[in-house]
Amino acid sequence: MNRKEKFSRKAALFAMFAGPSMAAFLLFVIIPFFYGIYLTMTNWDGIAATKTFVGIQNYIALFHDTEFWGSILLTFKYVIAVVSLTNVIAFLLAVLLTSGIRGESFLRAGFFTPNLIGGIVLGFIWQFIFNRVLTTLPVFPEKSMLGGEISAFWAMVIVQVWKESGYMLLIYIAGLVGVSQDYIEAAKIDGAGDWTILLNVVIPLIKPTLAVLVLYYVVQHWNSWFNAMIYLQSREKYPLQLFLREILVSGTSNSAASQGFDMTELDQYKQLVKYCTTILATAPILCIYPFLQKYFVKGVLIGSVKE
Repeated sequence: MNRKEKFSRKAALFAMFAGPSMAAFLLFVIIPFFYGIYLTMTNWDGIAATKTFVGIQNYIALFHDTEFWGSILLTFKYVIAVVSLTNVIAFLLAVLLTSGIRGESFLRAGFFTPNLIGGIVLGFIWQFIFNRVLTTLPVFPEKSMLGGEISAFWAMVIVQVWKESGYMLLIYIAGLVGVSQDYIEAAKIDGAGDWTILLNVVIPLIKPTLAVLVLYYVVQHWNSWFNAMIYLQSREKYPLQLFLREILVSGTSNSAASQGFDMTELDQYKQLVKYCTTILATAPILCIYPFLQKYFVKGVLIGSVKE
């Protein structure tokens, strides 16, 4: 079999097995995404048969929306705080629970339990804690944590870290258990201490696990809006996805109506701001993924059966 025949055979096998999924991905993801980008650069109102290309004027109008910038900043802070704290706490607990202490199984089950509580039930529980319980303690102000701009932000962070650390803990345990003891024993023979082994041997070997967890939770919290809808009462505190949800439901943001648009321009703005905000909400994730993709395949196979 010559080189041309081998290539044709491989191409046929690729088209047979990967072709349908790639065609579906192209048809339902890639084409709509780039068509959406094109729509953001037109004056289409969602109904008219014609579209006029206007360049980046719609993005410029959106960038003048103060609520949009406020939601972007709040979302960045929220993602950084939740992902950082959850990873650090889960990793330290995983190190502790793989060190041979007594009651490991019981502690693992206990830490994982909060992840089993549903979103609405969890919201009511923590609302009661913030509004009724903490306000009775002398170390907390009489006002609920959900009433202040800064305290409401940290209230959401506390709830998410409490809920998700247990799930992340199990994944870190799987990654730590998968580290070969040969490397650890070799480091001990060379005189390395526990912290040196952890920082210079263990952590580099579980980079795929770290990459998967960081990417997964960055995407999850960048796109989250449900908790903010439950806990936050002021529109000025809304994160990006809840801001986008409000636009999709009501048609526009409050500050957009005060930018001097007449009724025709405002109707057009209502449609275009949906597309622009959707594209801008997706862009950061698309920028992060290529840098972590090389670890992703290895990370998702943590704990799988190997020969």
